[in-house]
Amino acid sequence: MRIYISLIFAAIILLLAGCGSVPVTGRKQLNLVSNQEVLTLSLQQYDEFIKSAPKSTDKVNTAMVQKVGRNIANAVENYLKNNGYADELSSYAWEFNLVKSNEVNAFCMPGGKIVVYEGILPITQNETGLAVVLGHEVAHAVAKHANERMSQQMATQYGTAAVGAALGGTSAGVQQAAAAAIGLGSQYGILLPYSRKQELEADKLGLIFMAMAGYDPSAAAAFWTRMSQSSGGSTPEFMSTHPSDNSRIQQIQKDLPEALKYYKGGSVSTGSAKTSNQWKF
Repeated sequence: MRIYISLIFAAIILLLAGCGSVPVTGRKQLNLVSNQEVLTLSLQQYDEFIKSAPKSTDKVNTAMVQKVGRNIANAVENYLKNNGYADELSSYAWEFNLVKSNEVNAFCMPGGKIVVYEGILPITQNETGLAVVLGHEVAHAVAKHANERMSQQMATQYGTAAVGAALGGTSAGVQQAAAAAIGLGSQYGILLPYSRKQELEADKLGLIFMAMAGYDPSAAAAFWTRMSQSSGGSTPEFMSTHPSDNSRIQQIQKDLPEALKYYKGGSVSTGSAKTSNQWKF
């Protein structure tokens, strides 16, 4: 049984190592679903949410969210256009909404539908702090992390089905044990770590994107420190889809020198600089 499980995990890992790459970082990623399928599903969910969500009545903060979001989106589109990704532009219809909620959160749907909750604004404090959040969310869309997560889930399901077929001649108890092992192993061994990897990738890309838009990426560590201070108890990192605040801040500090190459001290960059291929709230 262990041999079969090992083979399945090996096959999944090999799949995760190929099939497409992330702009800027060049990281290889799995993509088993079409972009149109993901966009169609996500737009339906987004429309349902936005129809029921109470929009913020704060005109000043709403305007700030839209301004910072558009600055970052423009910088990213310039980068994609100037670096061989012009065909990706049709995937994005950027929208930045502020909703009335005390929840400290923000999220991004594929295609560039981004929602910010009012509760996070006291932590962002200003436009630059908000750019940390919006750069991170824009990065999720550009890196197509939703597509990748769906593909990972599909690969895991394929693996579970293959183990069941390989053990078809054994007892039902053994088959159930194998399925449980695959489920648990994939959840804590592949899916969650990849989610943490995506979050750190979004942090790095977010630093670069905010820098392209003229916002100082040096502000990111201070923002995440404030986030850490505002949060209560946290889930152990190995069982969480997000990296710990401490891990996140350490990695941001490592990524900052690269992001600063894109920072023009307040003027929007065309995104033509090159970098090496090292790389939901």
